[in-house]
Amino acid sequence: MPIKAVLFDIDGTLVDSNDFHVAAWEEAFATIGARFEAHVIHDQIGKGTDMLVPALLPDLDEAGQEKLGETHGAIFKAKFLDRVEPFADAHEILARVHADGLRVVLASSASTAELEHYLGLLDAHALVSETTSADDVERTKPAPDIFATALEKVAPLAPDEVLVVGDTPYDVEAARKCGIAAIGLRSGGFADDALLAAGAVALYDDVAHLLREVAQSLIAR
Repeated sequence: MPIKAVLFDIDGTLVDSNDFHVAAWEEAFATIGARFEAHVIHDQIGKGTDMLVPALLPDLDEAGQEKLGETHGAIFKAKFLDRVEPFADAHEILARVHADGLRVVLASSASTAELEHYLGLLDAHALVSETTSADDVERTKPAPDIFATALEKVAPLAPDEVLVVGDTPYDVEAARKCGIAAIGLRSGGFADDALLAAGAVALYDDVAHLLREVAQSLIAR
């Protein structure tokens, strides 16, 4: 089936924010006396609070998880959000997909407030038909909820008419659980092996690389 919609992750895919999230989580964990190497936190980036915190602090109760997530969010907004920049050609890949007649959807584990900020940063309001954030679902990636909700929003499209573009194994895994193929980008700092093991059907360095080869990519299938 031809692809009719592309679901884009945001952090690490369209905007260069993963390292800032690592720094914000380091500060948040420090508020409760927990410390992790940056690479350990990075390996969990792409998940929302509900998945990331239990992976590193499995004994922390739900209230503690939520408080830690709120602390991370406050630190990220205060210190890092305004420093986040789009990757080269991030706007252009959205514009190209839109111009080709495909629906452009942003499907992220970020909060609604962050997603709205990035819509403006990417100058993408006129290009994006639907959005899904962590606030819309019970579970974030790698659970399928975010992409499953996005699928509902682009109904009646079938999973094989939709493609995901993301930078983490959790994007790829969540897409696979919904029956959606996923392109992996290296821009988030994850190894090829991790992206391929999760089920990525193709790899590109970043959105600029994908844009250069979009006519030969699965997007043009």
